[in-house]
Amino acid sequence: MQIADFITENNAVIFILLFSRISGFFAFLPFFSHATISVNIKTAFALYITFLLFPIAVLSNNSIVIDNIMLLVMSEFMIGFLAGVFLNLIFASLSLAGGQIAMVMGFSMANVFDPVSGSNSPIISQMLTLIAIMILLAFDGHHLILIFLSKSIDSIQLGGFYPSHDILEYMITATSNLFKISIILAFPIIALSILSDIIFGMLMKTMPQFNLLVVGFPIKIFLSMLVMMAILGSIMQIFKNEFLKLFEYLRYLL
Repeated sequence: MQIADFITENNAVIFILLFSRISGFFAFLPFFSHATISVNIKTAFALYITFLLFPIAVLSNNSIVIDNIMLLVMSEFMIGFLAGVFLNLIFASLSLAGGQIAMVMGFSMANVFDPVSGSNSPIISQMLTLIAIMILLAFDGHHLILIFLSKSIDSIQLGGFYPSHDILEYMITATSNLFKISIILAFPIIALSILSDIIFGMLMKTMPQFNLLVVGFPIKIFLSMLVMMAILGSIMQIFKNEFLKLFEYLRYLL
């Protein structure tokens, strides 16, 4: 009898909207949206989090009609989509920087299948992305995402989300910063590549017998790998700082 009394129309709407918001988070946010994680596991985890957060969930309008439930579900799903777009920008900058590094190192043809995007990407981009995910787990970024999810229920009540006017402006600014960050991350190796090309060009002028394909490219790859090993810690520190900065901005935008 108590269970039957608990299953009311109001509680059913709360459960559907809360599950939609959490599903949106797990469908688009970093780490949780990784394609290698089974959909069944994502769904089960989203359902588990829904049961945990159900007692603190509140509708923004108690007179919500059931006819508008699909619009409200799309609105809740959009919260996770927008949050995922913003937080994945820094991963996109890493992938773009990896593509630039692979190009100057001569690895542009060394592509591997990326399960996240479903396409082939340079091996350097894959390496930087996987290391970034490990760094994300190391500084408890996945815990921050879950905390943000729980706090969003208090700041944005179910059925009460409306996109802010600042979201589009910030998205344009963040997208432009994506290219700036990628160039900053790849600049040391790009500079080394330009310097090595100048040196190899001078050698070929002074020593025509110098074979660039046999000697020059292996030296260039070796030096680039040394520089990359030296700056990898700085790249991951920039990734961490930018991720946390985006995470802070996300609270004001949503």
